[in-house]
Amino acid sequence: MISSVIGSVPHSTASATAPASLPSASPAVLRRLEWRVRHAVNTSLTGDYRSSFRGRGMEFDQVVKYQWGDDLRDIDWNVTARLGEPYRKKFVEERELALIFLFEDSPALQFGSAGRTRRDTLLEMAALLMLVGSINRDRVGLLYSSPVTSWYQKPLPGHKGVMRTASRLLSQEPPPLDGPSECKLPWQFLRTIAPKGSILLWFGPFTATDEQPTGWKGLQQRYQTVGVRADDPWDRKLPERANFTAYDPLQGRLVSINTSSPAEQAAHARWRDRRDAYFDDLFPQLDDRLQVNNSDDSLDTLVRYFHRHSHHGIRA
Repeated sequence: MISSVIGSVPHSTASATAPASLPSASPAVLRRLEWRVRHAVNTSLTGDYRSSFRGRGMEFDQVVKYQWGDDLRDIDWNVTARLGEPYRKKFVEERELALIFLFEDSPALQFGSAGRTRRDTLLEMAALLMLVGSINRDRVGLLYSSPVTSWYQKPLPGHKGVMRTASRLLSQEPPPLDGPSECKLPWQFLRTIAPKGSILLWFGPFTATDEQPTGWKGLQQRYQTVGVRADDPWDRKLPERANFTAYDPLQGRLVSINTSSPAEQAAHARWRDRRDAYFDDLFPQLDDRLQVNNSDDSLDTLVRYFHRHSHHGIRA
């Protein structure tokens, strides 16, 4: 029973958090995250990000107008003084990438055993990655899908465009728990609008009952794909406690669950293994899987991910 509840939309009446905690304060959240990202970029994050996703050569190409967020070290002071406005040097190996965020807002994300939900964690990680992309002068787009709505924001350059996209995502209301539960990303539409060579960052629950998207292998050849999954502590191991009550939206009622039962523990272990196998099958390369725990700091997890990614020499 517990694996069914966790795998669909578990919502413990005793400990789950309100799913709208991030959207209600999205401007403040973005300001706080941006300050932390800029601090990380100024220390260790930029090099690992560029090595992982883009690469950067040092052969001079041309001088272009400086935009807010560009690296101050690239400013050409002679041209800036002559023209009266800031210009920077651009290098031939420097590529402006398109980062396409795919946010699968399934009701299954609205589970949190304590503190915050999977949805909160993925929203924060998406905002962090958008801000990192903005600081590195990449374009950021978003394809959002839930059981009740879907929309697309084409990749936008510049700080203002990225902040607008991030704010819209954080302000998106979660799908109702008592509504439809099926959530599918429009993959055929994605193939028609995403520029070749884009980096696709797929945020979702990746449940064991999901099917691999049609044409997934071909899509991975056309794009660099990264799966981003949030794990609650209960996803890994159930607490050893007596009976408690949880809401099962598939049945539309409260159910009583005994996590100390050996049968429940064994069923949950099988569900966990199937979920992990599905995620690993979608993204066979370890460095194409970004997993963040609800109880961990998202930025620390992101820094470790890029550090590992860059040292493994993954394609850029």
